[in-house]
Amino acid sequence: MKEIISNQVYDLRASAGITQEGLAEAIGVTRQTIIAIEKGNYTPSVLLALKIAKFFSAEGGSPPANRRAGASGGKKPTSVEEIFYIKYDPSIKTRGHGE
Repeated sequence: MKEIISNQVYDLRASAGITQEGLAEAIGVTRQTIIAIEKGNYTPSVLLALKIAKFFSAEGGSPPANRRAGASGGKKPTSVEEIFYIKYDPSIKTRGHGE
């Protein structure tokens, strides 16, 4: 089973009415970086993940309707752990580590 980092960046950005370009400018990256993060093709550094969480904690956007299970009640996700989380994909086999 492989661990995959997933995120809610698209849902948060869309629900707040922010463009990819707007988010990119606000946190100091390119629009292509935001696209790659939203598609799950790029895992951001800890610093970038913190910048994204800080941005959304300052925004007054509403929480996405299809949030992951176990997220914090009725409030919007604003911490790194709520925005970026690990999913397990049983279809992807890894070598070693007892598997």
